[in-house]
Amino acid sequence: MKIKNMLYAAMFAAIVAVLGLMPPIPLPFIPVPITLQTMGVMLAGSFLGKRLGFLSMLLVVMIVLLGVPILSGGRGGMAVLAGPTGGFFIVWPFAAFLIGFLVEKSWKNINIAKYIVANIIGGIVLVYLVGAIYLSYITKMPIDKAFLATMAFIPGDILKAIVVSILCYKLKEISPINEVIK
Repeated sequence: MKIKNMLYAAMFAAIVAVLGLMPPIPLPFIPVPITLQTMGVMLAGSFLGKRLGFLSMLLVVMIVLLGVPILSGGRGGMAVLAGPTGGFFIVWPFAAFLIGFLVEKSWKNINIAKYIVANIIGGIVLVYLVGAIYLSYITKMPIDKAFLATMAFIPGDILKAIVVSILCYKLKEISPINEVIK
């Protein structure tokens, strides 16, 4: 792997860590707070593409599991997996990969709408699907209630997807995806 690509992966892992410094917003009806870190996952997939996006989020997962408290609220360590947010967190590399895959597939004629669709599919649908199933399992919450509880996050996450999509569209010319798709 080129040093430039390693730096991209590390930089986006750092962006997710910085977004983790923003205090989480707790919701009274679900033990999963609103955070900005999912925006970093969307950024990684949209800007870096599937391979580097996956690697950058895998780096975040490894750093967290080693105990570095970079998740929102200062959380880190293996205990994150045992908590209600574990499923939302562990799927980040796969979400970035799916977003990157969809963006790369449309790269030659990418537009803001296609970025938004990719971010919604990978950054919201996949994350919520895995996260809600995991939440249900860990908390013994009925699966329908777990999915219903996650609906409170949709407006904010759609806003994140729109912001990321506009930003990545504007930065398209400097995206490393240009080196993959020629």
